[in-house]
Amino acid sequence: MKATGIVRRIDDLGRVVVPKEIRKVLRIREGDPLEIYTGTTGEVILKKYSPIGELGQMAESFAETASSVLGLPVLVSDTDRFVAASGIRQKDYIDREIDADLDEIIQCKEKLETASRIVIPILTNGDPIGSVTVLPTESHALTEAEIKTAELGAKLLARQMEQ
Repeated sequence: MKATGIVRRIDDLGRVVVPKEIRKVLRIREGDPLEIYTGTTGEVILKKYSPIGELGQMAESFAETASSVLGLPVLVSDTDRFVAASGIRQKDYIDREIDADLDEIIQCKEKLETASRIVIPILTNGDPIGSVTVLPTESHALTEAEIKTAELGAKLLARQMEQ
């Protein structure tokens, strides 16, 4: 655990304010869910909750299946990092933070189709929780089949979260 030197008091309703600096570094936005853990020596640990993390096995299975069918790299992310990757060097992506561009696409809730990638946000109850990305290879331009596959994956993962 890393000490920040920041001290906050609990108010009369039992609330603690997470400082803006920490929220910015950890990319915690208003309304984001946090998991609360307790340590063996009295620590209270707050961790940003990732709904896609609960679907890790399903996200991995989808990425592997879609990648093998399409013959292209497929990535699945939550709102912070990549949780599944197939068709590329997985260690280059798994648990790597997403970039600001991908974060903006996810938060805008709009799909992105360019020559360099297809990104479909995963939405549950209208809230963005992640994305499915299909990457082209140099010898293969993206087609309607790749777009539909990414949309299918995003809807499948969203549906699983809603159940």
